[in-house]
Amino acid sequence: MIDIDDIRGRYQQACQFLDERGRRLFAANEALALGHGGVTAASAATGLARSTIRRAIVELQSGANPIGARVRREGGGRKRAVVLQPELPAALEALIEDAIRGDPETPLRWVSRSQRRIVLALAERGFAVSQKLVGLLLRELGYSCQANRNALEGRNHPDRDAQFAHINTVVQAAMAAGQPAISVDTKKKELVGDFKNPGRELRPKSQPEPVRVHDFELPGLGKVAPYGVYDLAANAGWVSVGVDADTAAFAVESIRRWWQQLGRARYPEAKQLVITADCGGSNGARVRLWKRELQRFADETGLAVARRLG
Repeated sequence: MIDIDDIRGRYQQACQFLDERGRRLFAANEALALGHGGVTAASAATGLARSTIRRAIVELQSGANPIGARVRREGGGRKRAVVLQPELPAALEALIEDAIRGDPETPLRWVSRSQRRIVLALAERGFAVSQKLVGLLLRELGYSCQANRNALEGRNHPDRDAQFAHINTVVQAAMAAGQPAISVDTKKKELVGDFKNPGRELRPKSQPEPVRVHDFELPGLGKVAPYGVYDLAANAGWVSVGVDADTAAFAVESIRRWWQQLGRARYPEAKQLVITADCGGSNGARVRLWKRELQRFADETGLAVARRLG
């Protein structure tokens, strides 16, 4: 009488320490020990196919090791999805073609669609794939998920390098002479209120700060415009926060307050002020109010104001 439960108990005790090859050899050894009907009993006890056990018996009886350290013979096991579905890579590329970003001539490409959506779309086309497989295929095809990058400059003026070289020369000369040189710019406008912002802070466990779900402007609070003044020589910044509008008058007022609070004490012998700024917004080169307000500031302080726009 063959006791299948006894075989199953021994198998379950040992199989957690065995790989696939070890499990089939264990079943084959049990079948050989049982004799007639052993293959059927070992299959019932272990759940392995009878054909698998018979091949393992041949392997045991031969006394040789034809596969070495491998678990399966070469070519054995389940075939890759791209072998069973040879049209899959082409279908995947066709599906995400409209979501490609970047230069198609470069070896690195990336997609903006989520892998979960790609899996659903491929399933609608009759392909059986998992999210993990889609990620693997995308990497093999040279795709990766990336954020945007500022790289498009627009028109490139032939004197662009010379322009920045000149700005650098003027700034370096001012700093060498002990004269103030600042860089100014309006930063990203922010909503006022309990809105979500990146970053973290210490809080009691499982008690995050509650914030609003939607970023709708709150009546009566609106937005603020931070205007930054960076002292190049001192490596120190100053930020003025405007609650009305980002105008040239506000920009110059921010510079004025920096001078009154920090600049005048830091540079008591100053005769001039070099200002570097971009060429748009409240401090744009063609904004007349910017030029007029700077002249008023120069008249008030007695400083020769030099603007350098990049």
